[in-house]
Amino acid sequence: MGLSWQDWPTGMVERLRTGLCIPAHPLALRADRSLDAKRQRALSRYYLAAGAGGLAVGVHTTQFAIREVGMHAPVLEIAAAAATPNTLLVAGAVGRTEQAQREARLARSCGYHAVLLSLAAWKGASEDEMIAHCQAVAAEMPLFGFYLQPAVGGVVLSAGFWKRFASIDNVVAIKIAPFNRYATLDVLRGVLEAGAADRIALYTGNDDHIVADLLTPFTLAHGGERVTLRITGGLLGHWSVWTEGAARLLARCQATGAAIPAETLALDAVITEMNAAIFDVAHHFHGVIAGCHEVLRRQGLLEGIWCLDEREGLSPGQGELIAAMAARYPEWTDDAFVRAHLHEWLSD
Repeated sequence: MGLSWQDWPTGMVERLRTGLCIPAHPLALRADRSLDAKRQRALSRYYLAAGAGGLAVGVHTTQFAIREVGMHAPVLEIAAAAATPNTLLVAGAVGRTEQAQREARLARSCGYHAVLLSLAAWKGASEDEMIAHCQAVAAEMPLFGFYLQPAVGGVVLSAGFWKRFASIDNVVAIKIAPFNRYATLDVLRGVLEAGAADRIALYTGNDDHIVADLLTPFTLAHGGERVTLRITGGLLGHWSVWTEGAARLLARCQATGAAIPAETLALDAVITEMNAAIFDVAHHFHGVIAGCHEVLRRQGLLEGIWCLDEREGLSPGQGELIAAMAARYPEWTDDAFVRAHLHEWLSD
């Protein structure tokens, strides 16, 4: 039997819809590129202590290659063991239908609540084929849809696709990450026309507009009326670093009323500039994972910035740019918080 969102613990659906800070969990490795279970566990502890309401594991930031080196199940299990009863656990599911279903079953066996479903393996497929795939995986686990930007392997998806996707009953949320305002509106339009706005939680993955996504009332015409949809939370690789600051940022955006203070709206530029350094925009995202690792290494959470692919690392000048961002905007970092608690997170 598959898992339905109606089977979740009491209050979990409401927390998801209200909006959570969900870091996309990195992978802690030793110098020999073996799994550092102690630091992997410390990362999960850090995120939850920093105010994260969920963990996304086995996703891009965790490195897809964990599936090829025997780390997939252990990494899922470590995060699940660190979670509290209130933690929403989301596992990445990739590949064609058989693989994605297998990964959904693994996630379910580890106690996860939903799978973040990547459609990158379906490039060139028809909309009918992709919807059939989504329906098959939804029979196993609740789905967190994922609009990945085409520049890094995502598939262009129409408003019509998102209407059909949102009509799948076991879809609980969508991570909107096309880095494109037109495409972002396509997701919102699809959810609205599917009549699923009350069921599906909308989460930003648009690292170039995190704050703007969280503050904007997306008011669209539908059926002769104006309907407002809100992006209430975020599932982001960016939020895997300086997470205590990210949780404060989300709370500030959620507390903002109809009249948005100019200083709050101005944070969109600040957070985007910080993200550009971490995600290595200057080099077309080459150092995106290593950039997250570098922040965590500087804080002592990771021993090094090693990735499973030895070719992945910081781009020229990226480390210096990350340091510059931390110096410019210290109020959105959390170095003091990490220093105060690092010993307890690294304890057995």
